[in-house]
Amino acid sequence: MDPVLTTDTLTKLRQTRPYPAVSIVMPTHRREPDDAQDPVRLRNLLAQAEKALQEDPDVPRDRRLDVLDQLQRAVAEVDLAHAEDGLVIYAAQGEHHVWSVARAVPERVVLSDTFLTRNLVAAQAAEQPYWALAVAADRVSLWSGDPERATEATTGGFPLTRSLEDPDAERKERIGDLPSTFQDEATRQFLREAHEKLRAVLASEPRPLYVLGSDAALALLEEMGPLGPGAVTIRHGGLAEGPAAAVWEAVEPSRTARESAATNTVVAELDTARGRREYAGGIDEVWQAVQQGRVRLLAVEDDFRTVVREQGDHLEPAAAGDPDARDDMIDEIVERALDSGTEVRFVPDGTLAAAGHIAGALRY
Repeated sequence: MDPVLTTDTLTKLRQTRPYPAVSIVMPTHRREPDDAQDPVRLRNLLAQAEKALQEDPDVPRDRRLDVLDQLQRAVAEVDLAHAEDGLVIYAAQGEHHVWSVARAVPERVVLSDTFLTRNLVAAQAAEQPYWALAVAADRVSLWSGDPERATEATTGGFPLTRSLEDPDAERKERIGDLPSTFQDEATRQFLREAHEKLRAVLASEPRPLYVLGSDAALALLEEMGPLGPGAVTIRHGGLAEGPAAAVWEAVEPSRTARESAATNTVVAELDTARGRREYAGGIDEVWQAVQQGRVRLLAVEDDFRTVVREQGDHLEPAAAGDPDARDDMIDEIVERALDSGTEVRFVPDGTLAAAGHIAGALRY
């Protein structure tokens, strides 16, 4: 499957492609016995996509064969044994992509000149990813984390490593000139390089940052200047080599506290907006405001999903399977909001119960 989803990757996925760009989206299951249906559902959706390609007169034969081949390659990469809540498959001429997401998605097969990215965009926004930098004198590693896991990132020149062996150490020790590890100029230069590389990563992919290391390592790193607004230091050494589970466990208490504080801030902002009459509450009001580009802050409960249909300029409740029913309108709202520069925050279930589970603070 494809690696960690980034904003840059999403931008590339949303570009126009030669028709047809095939999108297969399906819900998956993490545990038995529900996961037994996933392989069957995937085969059915693949057959549906192949049939649509075979019967579409607007698809040239050579392109059809290419896309069919890309679909088969994509399905071969799917790992349903480690499924999350949703699976997204893209195939087009000369390319394919596979994503497992920790967010429920509808079942869908779409042929178009763009990939159906709204579910992937919403999943990425809901993941609330962060960076964790684990610092040691001989290794600095970067980790990409979210509320469920952390994985080591090999981007921006990370991990950085060096040898601590000093060929002149015996002579320096004899004359009393062997500095401690974090007073050594070579160590300072090593961490200075890590500091610069991290700033570049944060500039290209801004996320909350947690920095893990011993007191001496953190003190030296802090001397080199701020790493970014709101960076949190965690005094826990020995994690530059991982393992991933230990990095995640070390960060999780700080992440949880940060998330709770952020939720309180969002609720306070919405209350202020309501007092100023710069507020939209409920899916219909929010949808109208998002289409007009008026929402500056959008808040959505983590697991809020609903089925609606468009009736004129409004959204009305609908039953699944009804004609024109839309079961991923929340994901579309999130994608539209992000496109207009809106800050999107997912909050715990129940936080926005009185507002219809979705609300926005307006620009005007």
